[in-house]
Amino acid sequence: MSQAVLISKPSIHIAQVTLSRPDVRNAFNEEVIAQLTQAFETLGQDDDVRCIVLAAQGPAFCAGADLNWMRKMADYSHDENVADASQLARMLQVMYECPKPTVARVQGDVYAGGMGLVSVCDMVVSIDTANYCLSEVKLGLYPATISPYVIRAMGPRAAHRYFLTAERFSAAEALRIGFVHEVVSSVEALDEKVNAIASTLCSNSTQAVKACKDLLQWVAHSDINQTLIDQTVQGIANCRASEQGKEGVSAFLEKRKPSWMNSVLDSVAQSSSK
Repeated sequence: MSQAVLISKPSIHIAQVTLSRPDVRNAFNEEVIAQLTQAFETLGQDDDVRCIVLAAQGPAFCAGADLNWMRKMADYSHDENVADASQLARMLQVMYECPKPTVARVQGDVYAGGMGLVSVCDMVVSIDTANYCLSEVKLGLYPATISPYVIRAMGPRAAHRYFLTAERFSAAEALRIGFVHEVVSSVEALDEKVNAIASTLCSNSTQAVKACKDLLQWVAHSDINQTLIDQTVQGIANCRASEQGKEGVSAFLEKRKPSWMNSVLDSVAQSSSK
């Protein structure tokens, strides 16, 4: 199996997962799906990792499905298609539910299934020249597997337009509809913004960040009723009683840095001394 996905640690507590098939615009196939799934499962359980950046090599971020993979799927039986789509669905779920915060570094165009990769990330920074497109209906298909995540990311109203028309839209439009969080005008600015967000994430309580990801995923689409209220009450009570909860409040009251910042501060000091 070729190495279609690269894993690196550009800084302490920050891992980067990079799509490494620039010759096919980082289109994905069985290998990419398996390697992305493994990468996010492994990094999600790594105590040293506090943030994961999803990046890509070459001019495109991800063009969706690989053409050779699509040719193979054309001859699949219904059961084979179900099994194949299930692997893609599992990859998206693993990435979306990763206990570590994730940031997409979008340096180029994002098409079809690539939209799913972006939508499962917690935060997205895009270069202004990137184009976005949900192109499936042009091929007689529809974006079924990625739809739960894309619709959550851009909202149902925008999804009605872009799912049905398969129009390309700009990074500025992606920002307007909330699909991306920041748009920058150069690769240097892209790296600067992604690094700034990642560094901020690394300075926060690891326990609280994990709990916050869980909170975001179940509260956003729950009815505001007594059950939800009771769950949030229990949640904050558990956080206050946790080790990092107590340490964070104590550090704030004592006007000092919390203990989880020690390794971050040590890293900064080591970098400054070089």
